[in-house]
Amino acid sequence: MAEPLSADALVSALRAEGVAVVEHTGWRTNNRNHKGGWGPVNGVIIHHTVTTGTSATVNLCFNGHSSLPGPLCHGVIAKDGTVHLVGHGRANHAGTGDPDVLAAVRAERSLPAPDRRTTDGNAHFYGFECVNLGDGKDPWPAAQLEAIVRASAALCRAHGWSARSVIGHKEWTSAKIDPRGFAMSDLRARVAARLTKAPATPSTGAAKPAHQPFPGAEWFRGQPRSAIVTAMGKRLVAVGCSAYKAGPGPQWTEADRASYAKWQRKLGYTGAAADGWPGATSWAALKVPYSS
Repeated sequence: MAEPLSADALVSALRAEGVAVVEHTGWRTNNRNHKGGWGPVNGVIIHHTVTTGTSATVNLCFNGHSSLPGPLCHGVIAKDGTVHLVGHGRANHAGTGDPDVLAAVRAERSLPAPDRRTTDGNAHFYGFECVNLGDGKDPWPAAQLEAIVRASAALCRAHGWSARSVIGHKEWTSAKIDPRGFAMSDLRARVAARLTKAPATPSTGAAKPAHQPFPGAEWFRGQPRSAIVTAMGKRLVAVGCSAYKAGPGPQWTEADRASYAKWQRKLGYTGAAADGWPGATSWAALKVPYSS
């Protein structure tokens, strides 16, 4: 049992665990606190999204939909292992579940099978939605599974919890089947192993990376508006790859894409490989300064 981490502490904890974090614009004040309590928190719930595509999933989890307003979780874990933060505070992710499960999580003991839906989980759990169709066929890339482990371990480490504080949505309520495609017992074993080691870097402000982690290819295709886009544009100008008539600015535009295509060609890419859509290798070479 603990008070929820502040937004800054959450970001620091994730990055200290080696997680690549993207902060969605407005995530720090995106919550459902006006509908109920947030905290004390007791654990972490892992979900699958039943969606494809990072940008569309991030937008859905940030905004929600007509029957379930957002945020629908605190972070979206993409296939490439990037964690996109979309909410801070109460989120519509856990719903009602079994009070005996909550008691077991609090006591950090084995979970009973859920058979009641009478307790508000949104008040007590952090939630990560993981991009996966949940059909038992959609693969779980190694980078994504590792990010789930690290994100879970980050919260456990920050709160002094054991791996038993990490559960699947299906372990909270019998009304759900997620996450499907891996065993939660195996995930908890990996979290437990990670918690026996020191975090990747000290969990302080100094842990912020010098360069921006790659946000993911689909993030750019979603026409993002972000300080990351501005920082990227300034680097493209600095390396002589500007196609801007004005700016650069925070809104992704065709000028950003044309400038990035110049950068790709400068690196030796040709044809479809120089289409202006950022990729992980060219992004790393550009060395975009970190933007919070």
